[in-house]
Amino acid sequence: MRNYDFSPLWRSTIGFDHLFDAFDQLQRSGVEDNFPPYNITRLGEDRYQISLALAGFRSEQIRLTAERNMLTVEGSRSEKTDQDFVYQGIAVRSFKRQFNLADYVQVKDAKYEDGLLKIELVREVPEAMKPREIPINGQLPNRPQLEAKAA
Repeated sequence: MRNYDFSPLWRSTIGFDHLFDAFDQLQRSGVEDNFPPYNITRLGEDRYQISLALAGFRSEQIRLTAERNMLTVEGSRSEKTDQDFVYQGIAVRSFKRQFNLADYVQVKDAKYEDGLLKIELVREVPEAMKPREIPINGQLPNRPQLEAKAA
């Protein structure tokens, strides 16, 4: 079986390029925790949303922490209850889910309603890191195709 090096592709993606590494680590370790289920949606070129299904949790039982390139979502519920269940299919366990974020991806907002936690993420590259054209001998090269579009 051939091994492929996908790292050049991961470097060129926008947003969750390190997320693939996390999936790879889970696959190799054989340990996979699917709770809570979540979706990652691209809302625009540099905007994303993570939606986590957290049925049965209250907003004060959920904690979000963003540190460097790591977003951590934790939930804690006590398993003690005075109810006598005939069948219990809704998970009552605590959880900790971590997301690796790409460079310059920041958490902008989080909302919890109807059992869904929605986390808005935005990739904002600082002006100093954006590409810019450097003048040669004090002038930018004459670009006729750009001048024709402007006219």
